Order: sequence, then C-alpha cells, then structure tokens
Amino acid sequence: MNRLEGKNAIITGAASGIGAAIAKRFAFEGANVALLDLNIDIAEKNAAKLRSEGKLALAKKIDLLDESSVIQTFGQTKELIGSAHILVNSAGIADGSPLAELSSEKWDEMMGVNLRGSFLCCREVIPYMRENQWGRIINIASEVANRGHPGLSHYAASKAAVIAMTKCLALEVVKDNIRANVLSPGPTETSMISGIDETTLSNLLTDLMPIGRLAQPDEIAGAAMYLASEEADFCVGMTLNINGGTYRI
Repeated sequence: MNRLEGKNAIITGAASGIGAAIAKRFAFEGANVALLDLNIDIAEKNAAKLRSEGKLALAKKIDLLDESSVIQTFGQTKELIGSAHILVNSAGIADGSPLAELSSEKWDEMMGVNLRGSFLCCREVIPYMRENQWGRIINIASEVANRGHPGLSHYAASKAAVIAMTKCLALEVVKDNIRANVLSPGPTETSMISGIDETTLSNLLTDLMPIGRLAQPDEIAGAAMYLASEEADFCVGMTLNINGGTYRI
C-alpha cells in the first residue's frame, strides 16, 4: 500500500461515481487529493470524509465549460497542495439522442465538457508535472468510442477524440517523464446509468455484457491506480479497456 505516498493528485468529476472512487483509492494509497467538480457540495462531503480518516483532501468547484474557471481552480489547487503529479479527467456528461434529432447545442455541450474540458485540464497540469519531473495523466473515455451504440453519436465522438488526443499528448510529454494514457470503462453502476429502467438494463446485461453484470466504480479505480503508479512507466498513449467483454481488443 501507500504506492502514491508524497504524490499530489487532481481528480475531476470527483463528486460521484468513478471519479469519487478514484479519489478515495488514491487517498488511501497515500496521495494528497484535490476533488474537483461542478457539484461542490457533494465533492466537499467526500473530501471531508477522507479528512476524517486522516487523509489530506480538499474540494474545489470547477466549470469545465469556462476556461477561466479551469485556470483559476488549478492555480488554487497548486497553492493548497502543491504541484500535481497526477491528473485524472473523470468529469463528463452523457445523454442519448439519435443524430438526426440532435441539436447543435447538445453536440457543443458534449464536446465542451468531455473533450475541451479534458484538453484544458491537461494543458494546465503539464507545467506542474514538468516541475516535478514526473507525471501521470489518465483520461477517462468509454468503450462506446470503439463499439458504437445507437443514440450516442455525440458521446462516442467526444470520447473517441479524447483517445486520439491522449495518443498525441503522450508522445509530446514522454521525454519529461510524464505518462499519458486512457482508461476506457464499460457500463458502470453510476448515476449516469441509474436512470435506465429495469427491462432495458436486463436486456443490456443479457445482450451486451458477457460478464453478466455492471462494473463497480471501485473496479475502475483499481485500474486507474495501476496507471497512476510507477508500475505503469512503460505505458505510453495506451488505452486500458475495463469493460467486462463488451469490446475486445
């Protein structure tokens, strides 16, 4: 344990789901964690829980659609916990709509949060990692980016773009001892999926999931822990698929 002792980690989307699970896992592995989310009340509750257990954790509000918010929040985080060694871009949005019925506003919002937001966070954190001469960037994508699914063209496109961006970024920063990789989960039991009715969910598990169940956020956090660790030093621009067999490569 304590594989992240002395490391400072920023996790976006840390109020719930995968982001919250990753923040908790990193904290219990010894990292100082900054939980960033638009929902600051829930993020602060998560941070307070970690602090009550003896961990160094703080929460900050961030709006990924607002560049000035990203710049300001990263600056404040550096002042409070120091230069980040690890960034996890877990914040994201998802909804369903056939492309023919999709508004340009919905398309732009999806790209703004999932792709542009990840870009802004990566851009802001790279100077900190260069200061530390060590870094780990983990961008959360989705197996839908490779598998495709009706009604998710805008979501899949945003996540496919994150994968492509990370491949290029990984080559730009590898000489700085920074590793950038993608974690691509399959259907996971989070608030994004909680609105699905029981019949649809049952069909999803039967038709799509060879493993027969949804992933748990803690399982995705375990994979993120690997990519954040020294053990992942030889991983450069790769995509780690944690999907229960929905997409096999």
